[in-house]
Amino acid sequence: MNFAEELRWRGMLHDIMPGTEEQLQKGTTSGYIGFDPTADSLHVGSLVQIMILLHFQKAGHKPIALVGGATGMIGDPSGKKEERKLLSLEDLHHNESCIKKQLEKFLDFNAELNPAELVNNNDWFQNIHTITFLREAGKYLTVNYLLSKGFVKDRMNQEQDLSFTEFNYILMQAYDFMWLYENKNCKLQMGGSDQWGNITAGTELIRKKLRGEAFAVTCPLMVKSDGGKFGKTEEGNVWLDPKKTSPYKFYQFWLNTSDEDAKKYIRIFTLLKKEEIESTESQHNAAPHLRLLQKALAKDVTIRVHSEADYLAAVEAAEILFGKEETSTALVKLSEEDLLAVFEGVPQVEVAKSELEAGINIIDFLAEKTKIFPSKGEARKMVQGGGVFINKTKVENVDRAVTAADLLKGKYILVQKGKKNYFLVKAV
Repeated sequence: MNFAEELRWRGMLHDIMPGTEEQLQKGTTSGYIGFDPTADSLHVGSLVQIMILLHFQKAGHKPIALVGGATGMIGDPSGKKEERKLLSLEDLHHNESCIKKQLEKFLDFNAELNPAELVNNNDWFQNIHTITFLREAGKYLTVNYLLSKGFVKDRMNQEQDLSFTEFNYILMQAYDFMWLYENKNCKLQMGGSDQWGNITAGTELIRKKLRGEAFAVTCPLMVKSDGGKFGKTEEGNVWLDPKKTSPYKFYQFWLNTSDEDAKKYIRIFTLLKKEEIESTESQHNAAPHLRLLQKALAKDVTIRVHSEADYLAAVEAAEILFGKEETSTALVKLSEEDLLAVFEGVPQVEVAKSELEAGINIIDFLAEKTKIFPSKGEARKMVQGGGVFINKTKVENVDRAVTAADLLKGKYILVQKGKKNYFLVKAV
């Protein structure tokens, strides 16, 4: 497998420094990508970088994932309009440990020939003296050179503040590359296209101080076809941690992408082969309403980020809401988190749990207790017509009682009025 060619056909190659492909053809090359621990989970934007490391390892090279324990204390100013909030040491250490666990899920750290490796730049920055750092990094990268970098010019042109702390970030990242070059024989740094300035500062430092040759590869920044920010929803980031973004919501994020975005994302975020992707595209184009591209994309990514069991549960959860058949058994199996995720946004009403324990006639429940129907007559008419469901099971009898036995997770009752109107009743 040719790493550069793999990135090209997948649409994952933005810039590549001259000589990089020749270096990679010489044999196993070590290359790294940095992840700043500014949160306790990576998000789907970070998944682009993880996929690059995955392809790098599959091509026979050695991937190094750098967790920026030191640089994370400052925050990368690239692409930012204002300075990041500084995190406490305690928060940083917690975030680092969480990110390490996530990276270990994707990369093979036990490969016989090219095992992945995790490093933390705090290991070499924590004891470095200021004078040493200035002599080893600051001496070789001039202020003129740093001022030429895009993010610096952007901030200054827009008359926005750029602190000395942020200004030094580029020196720290350049020093990272030099340290890895000297200590890990790392000759390549990879990242998003907004990192080109930081990465090339590292290659420049290696060239000037060590008389060495290092290389750079960047991928395009992800944007949605409608101009919206990739990986963002109304609730915020789409995280890899299931506690922050449930597997159901994660699955739905990919399933709801546009056709145009799905054609791009299936190349970037899955490990499907070119032939498989092109075949799926052809089938999708023949019947776009079936959303075969989105389903293939959502399946592959959800299984690899979470698990096959989580994927199947997400599909089953979607069927509960959108499926045509009664799915009461599947509804009972849903976790409380997934239940609330599936029915997020539907009207919620409350009923006293003590009344449910005593039992409430279905008509009284629908009209008086929950106000789902404006009158008993209307409720009775729809029940008799087979248009009311309790927990996805059709109500067959107007004398049926709604009781505590109907509660899902001991708290909820799902009422369906007609084909599309749902209500979540919560026992309090």
